[in-house]
Amino acid sequence: MTDIKRLFDFPYYQLKHKPNSSALVTKYNGKWTPMSTQEYVDKANAISRALLKLGIQKNDKIALICSTNRTEWNIMDIGILQTGAQNIPIYPTICAEDYEYVLNHSESIYCFVSDAEVLEKVRKVQKNTQLKDVYSFDHIEGCKHYSELFELGEDKNNQPDVEARKDAVKPEDLATIIYTSGTTGKPKGVMLSHWNITSNALDSGDRVPLPPAGETRILSFLPICHIFERVLIYVYQYSGTSIYFAEALDKIGDNAKEIHPNLMSVVPRLLEKVFDKIILKGEELTGIKKALFFWAVGLGEKWEPYGANGAWYEFKLKIANKLIFSKWRDALGGKLTTMVSGSAALQPRLARIFGAAGMKVMEGYGLTETSPVVSVGMYNDSYYKVGTVGKPIANVEVKIAEDGELLIKGPNVMMGYYKDPEKTASVMTGDYFHTGDKGMIDDDGFLKITGRKKEMFKTSGGKYVIPPLLENDMKQSMFIEQIMVVGEGEKMPAALIQLNFEFVRDWIELKGHNIGSSEAEISGSEIVIKRIQKEIDKYNTNFGKWEQIKRFELTPDVWSIDEGHLTPTMKMKRSIIRKKYDVLYEKIYRP
Repeated sequence: MTDIKRLFDFPYYQLKHKPNSSALVTKYNGKWTPMSTQEYVDKANAISRALLKLGIQKNDKIALICSTNRTEWNIMDIGILQTGAQNIPIYPTICAEDYEYVLNHSESIYCFVSDAEVLEKVRKVQKNTQLKDVYSFDHIEGCKHYSELFELGEDKNNQPDVEARKDAVKPEDLATIIYTSGTTGKPKGVMLSHWNITSNALDSGDRVPLPPAGETRILSFLPICHIFERVLIYVYQYSGTSIYFAEALDKIGDNAKEIHPNLMSVVPRLLEKVFDKIILKGEELTGIKKALFFWAVGLGEKWEPYGANGAWYEFKLKIANKLIFSKWRDALGGKLTTMVSGSAALQPRLARIFGAAGMKVMEGYGLTETSPVVSVGMYNDSYYKVGTVGKPIANVEVKIAEDGELLIKGPNVMMGYYKDPEKTASVMTGDYFHTGDKGMIDDDGFLKITGRKKEMFKTSGGKYVIPPLLENDMKQSMFIEQIMVVGEGEKMPAALIQLNFEFVRDWIELKGHNIGSSEAEISGSEIVIKRIQKEIDKYNTNFGKWEQIKRFELTPDVWSIDEGHLTPTMKMKRSIIRKKYDVLYEKIYRP
């Protein structure tokens, strides 16, 4: 472990201790194409040699924009970092204007893109930036291909210069600037050093349950431009696993069946969608098959870890696993035992059902500013409890402030916000970072997140409401895709709701209702509104009278990243959603 101090040390550690013939695997033209650890290191060095020939200096900035995770991103990452330059990952789904802002704010001088769609957005703003050139991973007419750098770096005469640059990079040096999508305003550039991320990968690696022997396969599909997936990639490299990069979000099921992954990282929204599809298939069954299916789901909802429900429950669970849950596992490759979940709160119900099905979900907590892992569950050694985000990892201290806010101290805490010392100072008290999240640590040392400070509001009657708690509970409804609780300064809490249109259309057909199929027709139907009221009434019983949803309005469209409702990590942009549906908001409170 002492061999690793900087991010580019990870592949060299793997090469020395756990060389892998399938270290990085991407699908090209319908065929999974592996790259060995040796080739990975060799190509990264060729990139470094080429970058030096292009005149890259220490602390220059190079942007990477990739629609899907792929081998090329990782080669560029190491190749850039070895020169003492910084990798600036950019979310592919943001608009061209945001590309322009990030490229200019970071002062990026080169940009590498994955495909024609991303290139088109870069080309729109390129003349307004400091970019000297753009390269692509796909072959695109009119754009330089990144393989030109391998040709430029083929001559190894300047490899000693690369080694000198590597030696000059210190653990405390800046490695990357990650622009947080943010739910309001312009993105902030979070500066993370080599040691911020390296220490976090090493300290959280012990929590990743990798099989003890044989080839371990990881399916990677969460955006690598986000620190959550990126730090896991370094963890996987350290462990010597084979990392397979999924073709796209809608291909995850197909890819899982092809490669049989042992582990993958997820976000709660993805698990919700997977579960919804499973339930829809269950609804299509008839007779005894349908009865058995929903018996198994009901059993899963009562699951407790470590056999806490007793021998009779475990006996019934074995039957459910053989008859029902085994088919769920087969749909994801048959060997998936663990999923690591981050970015948002996970419904405890889903944690229980997937846990019962033999695919345990280890929920974690962190922020970009903490590189990111603060805590994460682990099934071994009783480090797992449903409804919590596990226990803090080694060398990371969690302190609860008087107002309940979580404060974090450790080697993973960021260097600061790029070009914004005032904003940096506003979130730091000494060595402690103010997360903006509220939480508690129970008697067993498990961390539980209770909400965001900024999201908690007070009604005109002086009662506090914590929207995420209500939202997370109500999203258990098959009818509800997204829900945002509102009511700050108003007489009562209310909600703006986006229906799960796919499920609702199936429900309409099943019931034989005469309702149109468009989103606007469905959300405006009195029949649908009355059915949603039943769902709201059901989940309201879990909360005090002052925090129950008294009224709601259904939005006539799908909330999406492209339309600005959601961040690239699927978090709601509350202020934007509130503004978009101002008419509905006013209808609730001032009809």
